[in-house]
Amino acid sequence: MNIITTPIEGLFILEPRVFNDDRGYFYESYNKNTFKADTGLDINFVQDNQARSTKNVLRGLHYQNHPSAQSKLIRAIEGKIWDVVVDIRKNSKTYGQWFGLELSLENKRQFYIPKGFAHGYSVLSETAEVFYKCDEFYNKASEGGLNYADPNINIDWKIDIADAIVSEKDLVQPYLEVLVSTF
Repeated sequence: MNIITTPIEGLFILEPRVFNDDRGYFYESYNKNTFKADTGLDINFVQDNQARSTKNVLRGLHYQNHPSAQSKLIRAIEGKIWDVVVDIRKNSKTYGQWFGLELSLENKRQFYIPKGFAHGYSVLSETAEVFYKCDEFYNKASEGGLNYADPNINIDWKIDIADAIVSEKDLVQPYLEVLVSTF
């Protein structure tokens, strides 16, 4: 597995080794031992989630506060998304900065997001199916969110925001300047 570091500490892009032949392809999407050896992280993923969305859906930005803070390993198993995180770790040098990358069936990239980041994505293809692993169980009481349209963060979602399909919950999330988080 090829591990690509990002400008924000703790974020990794993982590119699997893909074996193609005339029948199609095969790759190992996750192996705990390989993940640990390649990243130095010993993570026990306990929950898998999957979501299907249509073009211009914008989900996020979401996170879980302590004691249920989650690290995630995300990939698109159908279609194409623009995956985005914002650093909400108060003592981080990159607090309030965002990072985005394209995840797709074609590129087979995965995105490792540690605790302390708000996460979201926009759908660039007609449909997309997203699959992700979490190292803590979802806990409604620990839910947190950050407004996807915060002008001080100024995220480029790679879609026209006027066309974005956003949940009622995501429309009213707070801006970073008043965010309440445990990070």
